[in-house]
Amino acid sequence: MTALSLETHVAGANPIDLVEEIVQANAWPHDRTGDDEMVIEVAGRWCSYRLHFVWEPSVTALQYSCSFELKVPRGRRPAAHELLAVVNERLWIGHFDFADDKSPAFRQGVLLRGAHGVSVEQIEDLVDISLAECERFYPAFQLVVWGGKSAHEAIASAMIDPVGEA
Repeated sequence: MTALSLETHVAGANPIDLVEEIVQANAWPHDRTGDDEMVIEVAGRWCSYRLHFVWEPSVTALQYSCSFELKVPRGRRPAAHELLAVVNERLWIGHFDFADDKSPAFRQGVLLRGAHGVSVEQIEDLVDISLAECERFYPAFQLVVWGGKSAHEAIASAMIDPVGEA
């Protein structure tokens, strides 16, 4: 049987400090909104993405989200929620949901209890994976929200890999 500790020990430095170093090295526009929070803008192929890092020392966890502006009108929300379910079935890491403003967001949490801080590679992986998944599924969200397609039609259309060059 596993014994649970009631005390949380925070090892290593605040991971937002490392995120800030990476962001500055890439010259990305950002705003450190507090000691434990940072918002970053990154240009993608389809749109600009908003990266949001939050460090919660009480549970030694780094919460991360990558969102893009795409407001889902009330009438398209059922189809958009169905698309979330279809998209999330295809993900190994993280998940999509809707942010408070009803825009799609890719989210992931990283537990760091017992670790000796977060690594550059972990931060790079968070950013790389989230941007790749947002770029991959952005067309499907557009097809559902503005094209009137069903979730399955949108996935089938958006997931076509082109062959050759135009």
